[in-house]
Amino acid sequence: MMGQCSTAGLLRPKARGWFGMLRAAERWQRARQTRPGARRAGLALLLCLALAGPALAVADPAEQLPNPALEERARGIGRELRCLVCQNQSIEDSDAGLALDLRRIVREQVAAGRSDAQVVRFLHDRYGDFVLLRPPFTLATALLWATPAVALLSGGLLIVAMRRRRESPLPAAELSEAERARLARIGDGPGDGPAG
Repeated sequence: MMGQCSTAGLLRPKARGWFGMLRAAERWQRARQTRPGARRAGLALLLCLALAGPALAVADPAEQLPNPALEERARGIGRELRCLVCQNQSIEDSDAGLALDLRRIVREQVAAGRSDAQVVRFLHDRYGDFVLLRPPFTLATALLWATPAVALLSGGLLIVAMRRRRESPLPAAELSEAERARLARIGDGPGDGPAG
């Protein structure tokens, strides 16, 4: 039982208060020290799984083309096309069902002898600009890319205008004769004279 790492009783202090919590912390440290290589092995396993993810995107060998040159062309085209489900991955990197269908379409088009541009145009006609990871420069995409800059510029101009309005003092209003007389009476009241 010495080599097993169980957290069942480690976090539950046997005595109440700070002393019990310190004893629980000591037990936790001792339990962690019994298996020092477990952390490294776990990190190595996670690293291997993370690196193997993109390699497993085309998992079905039947999906691959028999000709390695055509398969490489199909993968190159697939890296240029966006997965419509994941939206920020290419269809080669995605595991979504729609990405699988798009990869199949790309491979069918490549096997039929179509050029890269024809395959991309076929999918672009079917799904629009959104299927391209690098969409063409059009008025719509120019507006899309310019919107943050225009918003920042508008916000900056608004801040400058508000500061200028706040900095300019309001003109002092002239006092009427009645207000001047009242002010003079208030100033001449008892206790305003020189202290004696």
